[in-house]
Amino acid sequence: QVQLVESGGGLVQPGGSLRLSCAASGLTLDYYAIGWSRQAPGKEREGVSCSSRDGRTYYSDSVKDRFTISRDRTKNMVYLQMNNLKPEDTAVYYCALPRGYPDSCLPSFDFGSWGRGTQVTVSS
Repeated sequence: QVQLVESGGGLVQPGGSLRLSCAASGLTLDYYAIGWSRQAPGKEREGVSCSSRDGRTYYSDSVKDRFTISRDRTKNMVYLQMNNLKPEDTAVYYCALPRGYPDSCLPSFDFGSWGRGTQVTVSS
């Protein structure tokens, strides 16, 4: 059974940084695309970033140049480094696998499996 467990969320001031971590079990992330999505209060879940098996990475326009996705293949983990955080980044962040578990990211961040999420709050 595939499990994704996120950690690293918290309260941070605008302009600050956080690094989210996702530990995977039940599959070897090295063979799959993996990414992050988020859901802000009162809004639909949206894709934020995705990393394909071949190393290509993708970001939504709202986080591009501020967020960086990376993997540690030896630990079977994926990370999301978030810099220059803004109040509008406040959301529950989910580690996510693309629908069907492909090795490449899907258009429009079409995720099909998620972890339980970690809360990120950006506020002064």
